[in-house]
Amino acid sequence: MRIITDFGTIPDRYAKRAPQSLTRKGRPVVSFPFRLEDVPQEARYLHWMLVDPDSVPVCGFPWIHWSLANLPIEALRSLQPEGTGSSVLAIPEDFSRNLSNLIPGVPQGRTSAASPLVMEEEIADDPGVLMRYNGPTPPDRVHDYVLSVWATQEALPGLEEGFWLNALAHAIHSAQPVAAAAQAWLPADA
Repeated sequence: MRIITDFGTIPDRYAKRAPQSLTRKGRPVVSFPFRLEDVPQEARYLHWMLVDPDSVPVCGFPWIHWSLANLPIEALRSLQPEGTGSSVLAIPEDFSRNLSNLIPGVPQGRTSAASPLVMEEEIADDPGVLMRYNGPTPPDRVHDYVLSVWATQEALPGLEEGFWLNALAHAIHSAQPVAAAAQAWLPADA
């Protein structure tokens, strides 16, 4: 399985310089599109996380920008544009905000904005920021963002809306078998 994007650097539209209309409480919230190629036929569910390991010197931990679990591949296939090959799955722009309307019941995890270490009062009760894509906003220099995707035959147990990233990591580790895994390192400008 491979992750494919149509960009080398995460475009401004999905990151720090997003127009105000694509932000929520000052944060970019429109998720970028990507494609998955060569997803194994036996795979039934997708799971992913987008994390910034370069944030460690800035805040002390890798920043969680997006996580998602138990996305049924067949439901995603039904959303594919005309002409998309059977071995390609397209994740459309703004999938994070539209997911509950497109494929109800797929849980998204908490971002680092939900951490008690960084919680800001203005977002304390806003799931649109706390449990959806938060685009890159590196404060000091270009950061690399790691998109990790897993395909499994079975849904991962115990993951509900608002799960923490460690729960996803443990569930992936316990999943038998993981049909495929892929990573993409995606830079974003400061």
